[in-house]
Amino acid sequence: MKKNITPDRIMQIGLGFWAAKTLLSAVELGLFTQLAKEPMSAEAIGKHLNLHPRSLRDFLDALVSLGMLQRTSDGLYHNSPETDQFLDANKSSYIGGILEMANHRLYPFWGSLTEALKTGEPQNEAKSGNVNSFDALYSNPEKLEEFLGAMTGISVPTAQAIAQKFPWQKYNTFIDVGGAQGGCTVQLALAHPHLKGGNFDLPAVRPVFEKYVKQHGLDDRLMFYPGDFFQDALPTADVLVMGHILHDWNLQEKQMLLQKAYDALPVGGALIIYEALIDDERQNNTMGLLMSLNMLIETSGGFDYTGADCSQWMRQVGFGEIQVEHLVGPDSMVIGIK
Repeated sequence: MKKNITPDRIMQIGLGFWAAKTLLSAVELGLFTQLAKEPMSAEAIGKHLNLHPRSLRDFLDALVSLGMLQRTSDGLYHNSPETDQFLDANKSSYIGGILEMANHRLYPFWGSLTEALKTGEPQNEAKSGNVNSFDALYSNPEKLEEFLGAMTGISVPTAQAIAQKFPWQKYNTFIDVGGAQGGCTVQLALAHPHLKGGNFDLPAVRPVFEKYVKQHGLDDRLMFYPGDFFQDALPTADVLVMGHILHDWNLQEKQMLLQKAYDALPVGGALIIYEALIDDERQNNTMGLLMSLNMLIETSGGFDYTGADCSQWMRQVGFGEIQVEHLVGPDSMVIGIK
């Protein structure tokens, strides 16, 4: 019997931005942070968040339908288990930074994807002038802090998995190259009290990193190393980490960064690369493939890659004992030993 084909999946994907923007607006409004304090009625939510009554219930009930909120029989709204854990800004497990950036920056930029596909050119701040996207971000303190918080948002769950799955007992020091606010650095130090480490990043990141580290009581073990990984040698440690870094750059730049990491490590030292690695068959890890399209939007030459790609590049600069291991969600790591 012929299978009944429907357009349901097409419509769900094609209008997927409806659901995405509903969630992004809820994060922007601080809805989940407020509901983490206590369940509230629609009227109370509207008053607290200054929302017009016209579509208030539709907005809240859409979030219920999407699994982002729950509603009790007496009409009170409260967070789902996921939003309570990950979208309450007062919790250390908060990942909303990446959604805040998606709302303010990526959402409008992705409206120009067709142009990007035709031209191969980025569609972000660089589109309006000659400044590259990172210069634009790092010259604006508010945008920089939002971006660094976003990197923490996408790094913390992955960093917790790295803390569990990598044999840290064999090593004493580590440095996160391009570690942003310090999301990964902090998680590794929290999980392994014997580790000392730090973050190598541009000087503008220092105050944001040091504030974040101090909040977690780790300023005695974690240091900031200022520098530019295109201009400067990388600092030496037993383990170097590059998370969501290589995909920002073209192939030649990727290879250069891997070579710098190899040169900085002692014999027996390890390099950990983690990304939303595209599966080797290039058909299953949708997030990795869409992330590569995001690199088209955001960079002049960046692209995401498979574990096999990364392993090959690492071998070319001298790494051995290379292994690829899944971490959590779409993220995997590639480990190489010098």
